[in-house]
Amino acid sequence: MPTLYYHHSAGLNHLTAPGHPERPDRLRAIAQGLAHEKFDSLVRHEAPMADLDVVALCHSNEYIDELRHIAPKEGMIYLDGDTSMSPGTLEAALRATGGAIAAVDAVMTNTKTNAFVGTRPPGHHAESSKPMGFCFFDSVAVAARYAQRKYGIQRAAIVDFDVHHGNGSQEIFWADPSVMYASTHQMPLFPGTGSTQERGEDDTIVNAPLHAGNGSREFREAFNLAILPRLEAFAPELIVISAGFDAHWRDPLGGLELREEDYTWVTRKLMEIADTSAQGRIVSVLEGGYDLEGLRDSVAVHVAALMNN
Repeated sequence: MPTLYYHHSAGLNHLTAPGHPERPDRLRAIAQGLAHEKFDSLVRHEAPMADLDVVALCHSNEYIDELRHIAPKEGMIYLDGDTSMSPGTLEAALRATGGAIAAVDAVMTNTKTNAFVGTRPPGHHAESSKPMGFCFFDSVAVAARYAQRKYGIQRAAIVDFDVHHGNGSQEIFWADPSVMYASTHQMPLFPGTGSTQERGEDDTIVNAPLHAGNGSREFREAFNLAILPRLEAFAPELIVISAGFDAHWRDPLGGLELREEDYTWVTRKLMEIADTSAQGRIVSVLEGGYDLEGLRDSVAVHVAALMNN
């Protein structure tokens, strides 16, 4: 199975304040991890800019126009206490979403292909009309909806194993039975959403919260009991992964204790379901992961699993 890797140097130009965890060095760490010779067969592409009409599949035109209007020509502006824009932010965000869209095109038109989109800023906290939590455009949500609109698939699934709950993805698809959103995440933790009672209007939201100190056993149990059976029954024709690696034991923003082998395990489990119902089609998009060593090593094992290495 050929695995594609979408990236772009524009992600380095989205600048954040000194000491901010969502920093350009994250992309440098990923590049270091994927420089090993075992990734020589990884098919690498530069992420294109997303078309604004496609971004508008999940975000209001007013919101998109406002972000374009307030994007600074110099310096930095804060949209909330965590989320800031520099002159390079808008292009980075549009390329992050554009990479996810291009990955959908690739996996929908090539047999047994999957992709990893290693871009920043992340996206799963961005709601239809609100930036938050370092996020501007919800790339995984746009990717899922784009796949439905362009390729006519009936069921898409978003699976999120970031340590933080993807409130944006949940909000966007709350009342949509054609998109399943499933998440493991730490609670209590930012953004405060993601209880098991939050199930969506059509019971297609599956939240499996974990607690600080939980590790491999609890994470795998949550997937085996709460998420994988529901995902299998839903039979998605495309799986989009919100691939956050901040549940790693080294990460400073979370309190979970995952190891690299947990990311290998969950990637392979999702590939098994994709092989059953989605012709192997997976688009994985980087979300969190703020310890550089933990991020480097976790992305490496995740991509190696996608490559069947």
